Amino acid sequence: MSFPTLVTAAIIESKGKFLITQRPEGTHNELRWEFPGGKVNFGEDPRECLIREIKEELGIKISADNLLEYSSHVYNKDKHTVLLGIHCKVISGKIEKKEIADYKWVDLKEIQNYDITEADLPFIEKLKSKE
Repeated sequence: MSFPTLVTAAIIESKGKFLITQRPEGTHNELRWEFPGGKVNFGEDPRECLIREIKEELGIKISADNLLEYSSHVYNKDKHTVLLGIHCKVISGKIEKKEIADYKWVDLKEIQNYDITEADLPFIEKLKSKE
């Protein structure tokens, strides 16, 4: 039996658009799009995890604020992901493609044109319900 992996996702909005990133080749869900973030280390606070992961992946400093929503998804019957979507704000820096294939700023209508990972879909629905 495999235990779930706890993962964080940054819900970053600027001027009505949301930041999504493309997963690198050779990774689970390669070249699919998601809200950026990463795995929570043992004993790590999820907000601190998100601040660390965004700095590592994108080279920017963020603040991690309130929980938007969570999701739970099983991929291929053997990979269970519990994802925490947290509202975030960019504090400083310019986005770099350190550990991602690409990034885009998209509105909630444009986002449907991207192959978003299943675990991230509930966040889009929650954001749309707040419009």
